[in-house]
Amino acid sequence: MRHHGRRGGRHRPAFRAGPWKKAHATFYEGNTRTYGGACDYTDVVGEGYGMNTAALSNALFKDGRVCGACFQIECVDDPQWCKPGQPPLLVTATDLCPPNPFQPSDNGGWCNPPREHFDIAMPVFDHLAEFKAGIIPVQYRRMNGNQWFYEVIVSNVGGAGDIVGVQVKVDKSRLRWTSLDHDWGATWKTGFPLQGKTLSFRVKSSDGRYMTSMHVVPSNWQFGQTFEGRNFKSGGRRRRNFKSGGRRRKGVGQL
Repeated sequence: MRHHGRRGGRHRPAFRAGPWKKAHATFYEGNTRTYGGACDYTDVVGEGYGMNTAALSNALFKDGRVCGACFQIECVDDPQWCKPGQPPLLVTATDLCPPNPFQPSDNGGWCNPPREHFDIAMPVFDHLAEFKAGIIPVQYRRMNGNQWFYEVIVSNVGGAGDIVGVQVKVDKSRLRWTSLDHDWGATWKTGFPLQGKTLSFRVKSSDGRYMTSMHVVPSNWQFGQTFEGRNFKSGGRRRRNFKSGGRRRKGVGQL
């Protein structure tokens, strides 16, 4: 099966902001390296995300599928703690806020399912509300923000021939497998940082079978390369191809 990178952003409708939804937010402290968290961004400032970062409860984090996604967030419905006149801020999802089964969801277990919760970097919280509040009500919506992401095209697939799911595993990542989002056609994308990492892929076909290619892409991979992995059986013997494209920003790049 081939994983092929290509340029994106063509022949697709413009991204529209999602509807406003209610949630809550707390804050955490750290530096530019710890803010990367479960998404494995090495340095959020150096990689272009700045300090406006957030750890999301898994109801929003979706097992890493929203790494790199942007949300507009603002403090609402709490005049005691919300700073008046402050405009909404754009934050990037860079970490998971894990659940705490030993605390009730309304008293310490803020990220317990099914709560939608933002644990945001201290500079962001300070912009929105007073630190003494500890936790604040917010409204948020998905936005078209920092758009560094990677694309993979899967081709030469045996068996049923059509793919319904693709996952990637980054060596030494705290997330075992991260699902890629289906973009269009044979193209799958993720905001998870893949550059300089050894990659394994797991592919699911429409007949429900899985095929895993461990360590199929070495850490020194370059955009435009093709890698062959294991394939589903289909009469003859075939290899599944993985081709890397480029990293794109604002719709202009590939993986």
